[in-house]
Amino acid sequence: MLETVLLQLIVEPRWSAIYQKLLGILAGVLNLRDGGARIVSVPDDYNWVSVWLSPPRWEHYLDYCGREHDLALVLYEWNLELSYSMMHDIAHIEVAIRNIYDQTLSEHWQGEKHWLFDPKSPVVSELWRTRDKRSLNLNERNLISINEARKRINKRSPSPGQIIAELPFGFWRHLTDAAHEKTLWIPYLSRAFPKRTSRKKVESSLKLINMVRNRASHHEPLFTSYRQDEVIQAHKNILQLARLLLPPLENYIRQKTTIRQVLERKPKPRPLIVQR
Repeated sequence: MLETVLLQLIVEPRWSAIYQKLLGILAGVLNLRDGGARIVSVPDDYNWVSVWLSPPRWEHYLDYCGREHDLALVLYEWNLELSYSMMHDIAHIEVAIRNIYDQTLSEHWQGEKHWLFDPKSPVVSELWRTRDKRSLNLNERNLISINEARKRINKRSPSPGQIIAELPFGFWRHLTDAAHEKTLWIPYLSRAFPKRTSRKKVESSLKLINMVRNRASHHEPLFTSYRQDEVIQAHKNILQLARLLLPPLENYIRQKTTIRQVLERKPKPRPLIVQR
């Protein structure tokens, strides 16, 4: 059974290539005329989308779009575009963090081996703390990350650079946490930043960026007001960290980012008339 719905999409006129393609497909089905009100024939059966995205995830998009299935699909594509745009900028700061941290540690670490491999390094040596009345070696997670990176490289003697390229973003955030303030931040990592840079602020920035990175990489919904606020703040954190670590990088990211443009063309459904 079909029902005819008259509605209007309010969107930024300048669509990206992916949106132009999707809108072209929808226009053929929806009989779009002059970018204004249009008559839409919406099939009742959208079960295939639930199979594709899973019912709970599809419901998020349907609820936001007032149960308008075609608009929910447009919103899904927009959400992917926002994720891609965010991952692009996160990649720039992630590469900067890992390389500058490595350069700083390598320059000032006086051990016999590279800081990744030296058992006396503050990154891998035992760091015992009491948590919930239990003694934990807080550097164990670093060792796990390094060993997992070795396995992915699948070489007998991988170079430090090869392992560093395989380490997750969370590894670098962990090196900046409070537990490593005396062993890593003060003697080593603080040198990568201007004097009097707050370790807490750096860690907080990395934590949010990592959180948004994980959501974007797993294609989670970012379109709610709360999630969008997180994206916007994480992007500000990226620029702030770039300014602290390498000012020309901040300028480069500002030139290349598409976050603002993507946010401005977020689909906004506006039902007008319902005909039965």
